[in-house]
Amino acid sequence: MHFAYSMTFEDLRVFTAVATERSFSRAARTLHRTQPAVSQAIRRLEEACGERLIDRALRDGTLTEAGAVLLDHAQRVLRLMEEAATAVSELRDMKKGRVVIGANEAGVHTLLPLVTEFQGRFPSILIDVRRVHSRQMAQELLLRSVDFGVLSFAPPDRELVSLPLGTDELVLLVPPGHPFAQRKQVTMEEMGRQAVIAHNDPSPARDRVLRLYETRHAFLNILMSLPSLDGIKRAVETGLGVALLPRRCAQAEIRRGQLVEVKVPELRSPRQLRFVYRRDGELSHPAQAFLEVVRKYGKRASTRSTSK
Repeated sequence: MHFAYSMTFEDLRVFTAVATERSFSRAARTLHRTQPAVSQAIRRLEEACGERLIDRALRDGTLTEAGAVLLDHAQRVLRLMEEAATAVSELRDMKKGRVVIGANEAGVHTLLPLVTEFQGRFPSILIDVRRVHSRQMAQELLLRSVDFGVLSFAPPDRELVSLPLGTDELVLLVPPGHPFAQRKQVTMEEMGRQAVIAHNDPSPARDRVLRLYETRHAFLNILMSLPSLDGIKRAVETGLGVALLPRRCAQAEIRRGQLVEVKVPELRSPRQLRFVYRRDGELSHPAQAFLEVVRKYGKRASTRSTSK
């Protein structure tokens, strides 16, 4: 059986109605169409298939063998079409959907307040945060592997735009009983003589710190490197050493007194955190809603910063 491209969903719907009602006239009434229109739809399908679909001799809407085969497939096609329409409707109405965001580990901490606010309004939408290194973010965005990204610098690509999310800086984290815990700041040389716990995941901030120590010919006593920021914070809490990390990723521990922040002026590296997305603006309904949450959050953060 050869199906031509002239077969339409509407003709399949008419055929299914005729097969169900076993009558052209009853199918026409059910579909609110004229009987000639129903007959034309059946004729188009028969021409497309190259087979008779309804046995006209019996005059009771009995399907031929070809008609029975087509009915099975037509019902499945129409079911899939209804499911597709429902899925698109649910996406539009924010009942289902997904927002994909690329971020490195430090960027995840920046996202958490945004995710909390968004899911308070749209609890059915999945937020999928994927680990993406800063150097790869532009490529992932342009390939549409992710909807958004979080960076600590403005992307140079003209196809990308960004919104400010606030500022962050590197601080030295020490346990409450450490001698540095009583000081507001230390020099990079003083920090370098401590047992330093480093993040072994490459990042522009990590590279800048290592380069500065190398340029100054200063000693940096890295005794341990770990793959996660949470692991580093736990290691500092247990007294295994000190660590230089973005302040945002340790705000909760600092607030609870589990860790103490100490400034290292030469290594502060203040940076503007940015929410990055494609300039073309082609976003799903959930992604567009998330972007609106980010815009409002950025305005509030800017207002707080100005008022200080």
